[in-house]
Amino acid sequence: MNSKSFNRLCRARQRAQLSAVTRAFFAERGFDEVETPCLVPAPGQEPNIRAFETPFVPETPAGRPQTLYLHTSPEYAMKRLLAEGFERIFQLARVFRNGEIAPHHNPEFTMLEFYRAHADYDAIMDDTEALIVRAAEAFDLKGSIEFDDARVDLTEPFERLTVREAFLTRTGLDIAQMTDGRKLREAALSRGYCLPGTCERFDDVFFQIFLTEIEPTLGRDRPTFLIEYPASMASLSRLKPGDASVAERVELYVAGIELANGFSELTDEREQRRRLMTEQEERRAAGLPVYPLDEQFLSAVGSMPRCTGIAVGFDRLLMLLTGARDIAEILLFPLRF
Repeated sequence: MNSKSFNRLCRARQRAQLSAVTRAFFAERGFDEVETPCLVPAPGQEPNIRAFETPFVPETPAGRPQTLYLHTSPEYAMKRLLAEGFERIFQLARVFRNGEIAPHHNPEFTMLEFYRAHADYDAIMDDTEALIVRAAEAFDLKGSIEFDDARVDLTEPFERLTVREAFLTRTGLDIAQMTDGRKLREAALSRGYCLPGTCERFDDVFFQIFLTEIEPTLGRDRPTFLIEYPASMASLSRLKPGDASVAERVELYVAGIELANGFSELTDEREQRRRLMTEQEERRAAGLPVYPLDEQFLSAVGSMPRCTGIAVGFDRLLMLLTGARDIAEILLFPLRF
């Protein structure tokens, strides 16, 4: 075996080790492992994600031709299981996103997704925190992760930081006082930030600043749960009780890398339909493919209990645990041109 093949074997064994640690962790906490279809009649509607699609042509008259999609997340199907009475579930899912190729992206990748019934996003943050600490112990990292120029202390508890606090401390901008894109844009320009002339919507200005000034700073001393996103940026999340301007959405950052994204889940079918239709219009306005609504998912939303869930980038976690700088280093067959 040459050195290249030996390195690939080592990476395969590290992936198997992390998979085993993950399954043991959830088994100890009473979670059931599930599998849901990769090929679905409707993918997620997020305007920043494109699905792979394929025509399905049945070989017998029993079916009808239709367009199917490789799922971009197992979220819809797993929430249908919550509606049926499943209470704690997890999945190591292969997921697919068209066009995503970069040091931290591959069009086919592994997502760890898990849900708890009768809980909110505080509980899912606790689970995620404990899982990462357990994984680091299994990889003998002695309580910290070194990645690029960051040394990240894994001592619990991890930092919990609101989006508003992140903007205030990094940029001086108080997004709670800027309810539209014009106000946020004017305030950002007055502080010397450069924005494209086409960047006028609140969400567009927000992310222009967030991706350059805030995201790289997150989770560099210790992992950071970024919480309470503006309500417009969490179409699958419930709004925070007592403050409908923000949603109970959380993202986890380690060494400036987004590692997880989760919510206290929305359980109002009518509101969920309205939000997904709004995203359809955003996709149409941006010239992106407009996907059908997943009616089976929507019919299940109203039957879901109070619940919470999170998706963890399994490959990115493995990168952090092994010091890999490119996702291609920990995949046996990455897509690279």
